[in-house]
Formats: sequence, structure tokens, C-alpha cells
Amino acid sequence: MTIRTRLTELLGIEAPIVQGGMMFVGRAGLAAAVSNAGGLGTITALTQPTPQDLREEIARARDLTDKPFAVNLTILPSITPPPYEEYRQAIIDSGVKIVETAGSNPAPHLPAFHDAGITVIHKCTSVRHAVKAQSLGVDVISIDGFECAGHPGEDDVAGLVLIPAAAREIEIPMIASGGIADARGLVAALALGADGVNMGTRFVATEEAPVHRSVKEHIVASTELDTELILRPLRNTSRVASNAVSREVVQILQGGGEFADVRALVAGARGRQVWETGDVEAGIWTVGTTQGLIEDIPTVAELLSRMVDEAEAIIRGRLADSILPVPAGAAR
Repeated sequence: MTIRTRLTELLGIEAPIVQGGMMFVGRAGLAAAVSNAGGLGTITALTQPTPQDLREEIARARDLTDKPFAVNLTILPSITPPPYEEYRQAIIDSGVKIVETAGSNPAPHLPAFHDAGITVIHKCTSVRHAVKAQSLGVDVISIDGFECAGHPGEDDVAGLVLIPAAAREIEIPMIASGGIADARGLVAALALGADGVNMGTRFVATEEAPVHRSVKEHIVASTELDTELILRPLRNTSRVASNAVSREVVQILQGGGEFADVRALVAGARGRQVWETGDVEAGIWTVGTTQGLIEDIPTVAELLSRMVDEAEAIIRGRLADSILPVPAGAAR
């Protein structure tokens, strides 16, 4: 079965499934595997140390797939920000035709991307931000529910409410993100008004993800309860794996601590060490509540094929079979 939606038609993909732009994980190999399997793979721009490294990573992806793939450019306020304009130019010069922006307002980057014929997906965590992004002229909204890994925003609205609330206001294609790991989530998202889904944690637990095997096995062994929400008192909430480090961060901030008191604990270098060494206690690393739904480590092709086939079974069979017929003569 091929599930066709406004998203698949716009992006030129076969299945309405997008790989999230994950720091240190969104590399050429994984992105190409997702695109080759019919979804939309994503390279994470800031995983690459320099804009030139990003150009080379995009070239590697092109060697691995002739299908569409995206580049994520997350724009966040920082004392020493990366050279965002140079990363943007690297994307344009490399001929990438789909970009996912996230973090801050995408307005400063839209003219350059659109002038280059690039389709822009913007990730939001609230309806009001999605409406604003639509008014700015982005092409696709990705709406991120409270269940997600990383930054879920500060409104704490789960996907079951957030997706249809956004669909009521959004006219352009919309991707549902957060809390989705299988065909049931895909079908539910489509029923709630989305045109496709974005998955992060589920793609970490695949054979092609550039992550240590121990991390993948830890995700499989964990439940939906095994995450922590850190930096909440600072209104910079992030959902991460529950370990000694994340629990210490929560304890310090709940006790009145400030960011300076946890800076060393939440350092990105420590998180990268988790992905590379497999030591899940080495630092902070992001993971969603969907880990409670993940039971295996398939190849990307196996995962997408299974999701699409099972979605077809749900749409054409299970839903219809679960609705009991009304007895003859009963009030309707």
C-alpha cells in the first residue's frame, strides 16, 4: 500500500513518514536509508562542525540516495551562535530542496530559501506558533506534542489534543510529531488531521542509526515512564532519558538552583559521548515517551514497510471490524 497525502505529493515521497532532525543522529547514512525506504530522511545541519562539513555530508547523502531528503536547521538564541547564514548558504549551494527549520522565528531565512525553490517545514510546539509560521509563508507545519523527545515547549499539550487543535487553524500540509512510533500512531495522526508523521526516537532504534548498540537496546528495554523533564523552572523544558545525571539536574533546579549550577551536567559533549560510547549514564540524551512502544531494532526499510502495511490493515480492516453492528430495531 502507498499512503498518499498532501505531504507525499508536495515532497515527492512515497510514505508520509519523516525522520526527525536529531543532533548527532541525523547524518547521511540514516537520512538516505529513510529516503530510500520511501520516507523523508533528514540531515541535521548543526551536527556538522562547519558549513563546509555540511556540504560534504549532503554530498555523502547524494551518493547514497537519489530520493528527496531534507536538512534541519535549528535556530536558537545563544551567546556565541553558529554562523546560521553560512549553514543556510551551504544548504542552498548544495541544491537541497527541503529544509526543516526549528527553534526561533524562521522569517529571516524564508526569502533566501524560497528564492532557491526550497520547501520549508517549520517545527512548532503550539497552535499559536503554527498559525504565526503559516502567516509568514512556510510551506509545511510540523506540530510537536508534549510526548516528544527534546524541547516540547511550555504548554504541555499532548498530541491527541494538539494535532486536531492545530488542524482546525492550519490550511497548509501538517506533520504530527511526538508520541508516534508505529502504524497505530500514523493512522491516529491522519485521523486527527495531519498529513504525515515525524519520528525521532523510533528511528534511533534502527540498525542504520549512527548510535551505539547499547543505546538502542536501552530504548527497547525502557518504558514510557523512563524520561525526565529537565530545565522546567527555567522555562526551557527538555525531555531526556532518565538517568543519574538528568535526575540530578531536576533535583538541583527544583531546589532553587540556577543554570550555572547545572551547566556542566547538561553539556552537549557529554550527551554526544552517550551516542558514541553506549554509556547511557554518561550525560544528558534526548528520548521520547515512545520508547515504551519500541520493542525491536529493525532496519529502516523493515520499519517503514511494516508501518505502511499495518496502517493499511488498520484503515481497511481493524477499525471497521471493531465497530459492532447496531441490532435490528434499535434506536439510532
